[in-house]
Amino acid sequence: MKSNRNFIFLMLGQSVANIGDVLYIVAVISVLYKLTQSATVSSFVPFSITFAMFISSVLTPLLIEKFNLKLLLLWSQVGKTALLIGLGIFMINSLNSGNYYLIFIIIVGVALLDGCANPIKQTLIPYYVEDNLLIKANGISETLTQSIQIGTWFFGSLLLIVFNANQLIWFVSVLFCLSCILLSFLKKVEYEAENQEKKWTVLTRGWKSINNNPLLGKVVWMEFFETVANSVWIAAILYVFVEKALKVQEQWWGFINCSFFIGLVLGSILCIKFSRFVDEKSNVFIMTGALTTCVCTILFGTTSVPVMALILSALIGLFGQLKNIPQQTLIQTSISKEQLATVYTSIGTISTGVFGVSSLIIGLISDYLGIRSVFIISGILLAIVSLIAFKNRKLFVKDDRRQLNC
Repeated sequence: MKSNRNFIFLMLGQSVANIGDVLYIVAVISVLYKLTQSATVSSFVPFSITFAMFISSVLTPLLIEKFNLKLLLLWSQVGKTALLIGLGIFMINSLNSGNYYLIFIIIVGVALLDGCANPIKQTLIPYYVEDNLLIKANGISETLTQSIQIGTWFFGSLLLIVFNANQLIWFVSVLFCLSCILLSFLKKVEYEAENQEKKWTVLTRGWKSINNNPLLGKVVWMEFFETVANSVWIAAILYVFVEKALKVQEQWWGFINCSFFIGLVLGSILCIKFSRFVDEKSNVFIMTGALTTCVCTILFGTTSVPVMALILSALIGLFGQLKNIPQQTLIQTSISKEQLATVYTSIGTISTGVFGVSSLIIGLISDYLGIRSVFIISGILLAIVSLIAFKNRKLFVKDDRRQLNC
């Protein structure tokens, strides 16, 4: 694997940062609930994060135009570290006053920096990894990300038994410092931004790349429908489904979440193990993955058997990942490396913006039509994704002639 050392440092740095991200959210939600005794205030944490990341996705192309990608990733992490240290100091000195508004300002600041870092991470992978190993590299990246999601959310709540929220924030600050050190070892990439004077041209460059590339155009439409469909998996919807549809105790909400993430990890591992086969049959995996998640989502919404819900949740995670990893690799090989950063920020804009709005709409639909209805609607939207993948299956094939970044 070309520049293997850089890929390892990128994965380690981002993994440590991802662990810190989850733990800091656990601590913040705990603090806000204790201060306000309001679930509504706590629920504004994910909303604030989504809104800030949407703004960041829109503005990040301007930063990519001015700064080196490696330095931009590093300094975004340095900024997050500074904000966490500031939050720790605030929680020591001023938290008892009940003034929790500064916490939301810090949350927004961290999310703005995260919205900048996420597309850069995806962009840097093709710089550090040879094209024929991208499936494996993306699989490793997804395995680490999802494994962290499984473990850290579980252990984060347990850590609050041992440590108070303020101590957890300081622990996260140490993790962020370690992440900064690891990312500082990355090699600078030769990224040549196109010379454009007008800011509007810079901001729309990613959209132009998408519009001029047939594969990316279809991926964006698939991303749109998938994002709306996946909004049914937010905590508020799943919690109600467990209570009203499955009629089991609230811990099953955690079981279903866990089985979903286990499915994601298994899908990533399969992509790593059979990377060459997945690469050669990318269109088959994308079509099969989209169709299977569609069917499993509808079955999930109609079942009343808790164990079946666990199995279906795991299958949704498994086949969703078997679709997403080859799709991610096709994005990375369909355009030049210089275009990747702006394309990823444009796709990120869709993901965050659409998810924020659709989460609210899905909540309203579940109140008026019932909790099962939203999973049926999700399945229908995923059926549209399947249809797009099938109609354009010839596009979703790795074509060496299309790899402009070689």
